[in-house]
Amino acid sequence: MKYRTRPATGAPTGRQRGFTLVELMVTVAIAMFLLFGLVTIVQNVRATYANQSLLTQLQDGQRLALIMMTDVIQGAGYFPNPVANTAADLVAAGPFAAGQAVFGTHNAAAPGDTLAVRYLTASGDGVLNCHGTSNTTGANALYTNTFSVNAQNQLVCDPGDGTGPLALVSGVTNLQVLYGVKRNFAVPGNDVDTYLTADLMLAADWTNLTSVTITLTFVNPLAGKTTLVRQPPTVTFTRVVDIMSRTGTT
Repeated sequence: MKYRTRPATGAPTGRQRGFTLVELMVTVAIAMFLLFGLVTIVQNVRATYANQSLLTQLQDGQRLALIMMTDVIQGAGYFPNPVANTAADLVAAGPFAAGQAVFGTHNAAAPGDTLAVRYLTASGDGVLNCHGTSNTTGANALYTNTFSVNAQNQLVCDPGDGTGPLALVSGVTNLQVLYGVKRNFAVPGNDVDTYLTADLMLAADWTNLTSVTITLTFVNPLAGKTTLVRQPPTVTFTRVVDIMSRTGTT
């Protein structure tokens, strides 16, 4: 009598085979597709981070420039002691008449206008010039802070104390200034009724300034880069600054 032998439990009962060439090609294609998607996501994240960094730098530069200019302009005509000092302490010098605190020049094309602001400071009073330094000479000092844009696209300022111009912010291509004055003296108060460029200012207008409007043009760091919205080559920022002695700004 013959007995049939059973295969051991768990032993294969059929032939084993590997992957076919078609299956391997499909697998590789899916892997490549997923890898391409992953690389694209990483590149987009990196590009977004780089763009955000550039925008942050632009915002920081814009904020610094406007804060520095605002602080200086608001102090136009300041003198430390209202009993001992008068506007006459702003002596006539260069383009400034006696008592005149603000002067500028106009150029519609880049790099634009210049703006000069004067005020008198006492030693140790903590009033800063456009370099961020204060008077420690032991006597009163007259600062003439002159803002302009140089050929290197930098907003620069010279406080007129012999230290020379200092670059405050880079990436600035143009500075435009409008002067808010009052010409209708039949109306009480110091409200602005006319905005003028420097070349249209009369001698009397410089002592009737109530506000200064500054417009800075910056290079757009996203211009030419791939974004969802077409980016202009430059970006402008404008601020109206009240002059302290005319508006009561503190």
